[in-house]
Amino acid sequence: MAQHNDKASYLPSAVNKRRTPRFSPGTRRLFSYLSILIGAFLIALSFNLFLLPNRIASGGVSGISIILNNLTHIPPAFTQWALNIPLFIAGVLVLGKHFGIKTAVGSIVLPLFVLLTAHLDPPTNDPLLASLYGGFGVGIGLGLVFRGRGSTGGMDVAAQIIHRIFGIRLGLAIASLDGLVILSAGIFISLENALYALIGLFATSKTIDLIQTGLQTSKAAFIISKDPDRVSGAILHELDRGLTKLSGVGGYTGDTRPVLLVVVGQNEVMRLKALVREADPDAFVIISNAAEVLGEGFHDERHSRA
Repeated sequence: MAQHNDKASYLPSAVNKRRTPRFSPGTRRLFSYLSILIGAFLIALSFNLFLLPNRIASGGVSGISIILNNLTHIPPAFTQWALNIPLFIAGVLVLGKHFGIKTAVGSIVLPLFVLLTAHLDPPTNDPLLASLYGGFGVGIGLGLVFRGRGSTGGMDVAAQIIHRIFGIRLGLAIASLDGLVILSAGIFISLENALYALIGLFATSKTIDLIQTGLQTSKAAFIISKDPDRVSGAILHELDRGLTKLSGVGGYTGDTRPVLLVVVGQNEVMRLKALVREADPDAFVIISNAAEVLGEGFHDERHSRA
């Protein structure tokens, strides 16, 4: 992509002066395992404080352990070990040795934390609050585990095996397995608890996204203008942002016209729109959310985390 060559001319001075600290591979590895351990502990805490006491089986091996605990009173940690370890071994056999030691750590340590925190008293007996708080807590924990490039094993491993053997899309495999667990909760616990489990699963998925991408939302703007040079100049020199010129062809006219792509912070959107309107009142502008932006001028995770 053709970028403006003089990066210093469009990057804010604060960005030019700031340098993301670089960590050694050993330090990054340490942070990675710490992130997995802290995440697993938060998952276990949320499980014992909110999900288990209120019998909210929101998918995964933890959901199965809640159902079995409700039926047989087997401690959930033992059920999780009994399922996680064979699934991990199957994952190594089917997916290969690259499957990773971090998955083994998550598969073993999470049930251990569940066992160690089993004595804690639940702060609420309201299933709605429990599903929300439990979902948020599990989402934060899983987000930290994923940021450490790890896994807690369980149904994620089963989904990858199904994906490898049967060719089913990974996302569909995970959703199907979680759906079966929630359906089982509706049969063996109660339909009401299954509905609360869906709420918890939704809260977990949204919280994972939040942990993965952060609170700051950037915007990607596509600008089609009859005067692209004037619009480019306003963005480069007045907004202090870089841009990329993409080749575009009109579907009706067949005319070739550049499409300007610029990524800005949420607080810069109004300024961008005003500059484009001033440079070309007839410009066509599309602004969409960019969940995560890495690179110069934006947050670069390569050197700031494990």
